Amino acid sequence: MLCLAEGVDPAEVTFGELGYALEVRGSYLDFCTARERGDIPKNVRFQVSLPTPMGVIYTFCTVRDLVATYSAYEKAMIREVERICAAIPHRDLCIQWDFCPEMIILDGQPQTLFPTVKASEEDIMARMSRLCAAVPRDVDLGIHLCYGDFGAKHFNEPRDMGAMVAVANAMAHAVQRPIQYIHMPVPIARNDDAYFAPLKNLRFQGELYLGVVHAADGVEGTRSRMKSAAKSMPKFGIACECGIARARKRELVKRLLEIHAAAAQ
Repeated sequence: MLCLAEGVDPAEVTFGELGYALEVRGSYLDFCTARERGDIPKNVRFQVSLPTPMGVIYTFCTVRDLVATYSAYEKAMIREVERICAAIPHRDLCIQWDFCPEMIILDGQPQTLFPTVKASEEDIMARMSRLCAAVPRDVDLGIHLCYGDFGAKHFNEPRDMGAMVAVANAMAHAVQRPIQYIHMPVPIARNDDAYFAPLKNLRFQGELYLGVVHAADGVEGTRSRMKSAAKSMPKFGIACECGIARARKRELVKRLLEIHAAAAQ
């Protein structure tokens, strides 16, 4: 765990470039090349997924120095967003915040992974308001409500979608610019109506994507989860539980894309 050295004034802590904008510029060139070849449709945006500052600081810093270090890191992350938005045409860009320690804390289940200092719903929503305000309005904004993916497992399995719905409603109220979409995970075993029932209380007005796609049970399993979800939320998009890139193998990525295509027909 990282901490401030003895005698360091927290007000003097700063972070330089975090490296996200640097990687984004090279990746965007690959995106443009693929689009020119016709591999990617013209209207598809280039998505940049970023961890929230809590996702970094509350994972790697000692409790003693969380608040002081967080403030400096948040400022650095906002500068990264500004660099990304300066480098990529806004009509091509989507920025997604990966909301993980926050979701684990706000879910309310017992957990020892993340400290809860300055981590009330009010604290977290104030931070998200600042982070989202850094994204220009003509850049698409998405939020991934994440339960983790360590060793291909969630840190905690959601009991149902109730906590995620509450977070989405609170975020829609706190963030002062449009959120284009919110993504919510769905464990592979949860095709029961009870898991999806809280979606009836969702007040978020943007697009909803549910992580119903799993390689292990393919199109049949995906459609089973979709059928149950539709009883509480008739309109939604489909996605993997925690991102296609987690697959890491070409064959598995191809299978996941095939499942998406077949299930969405």
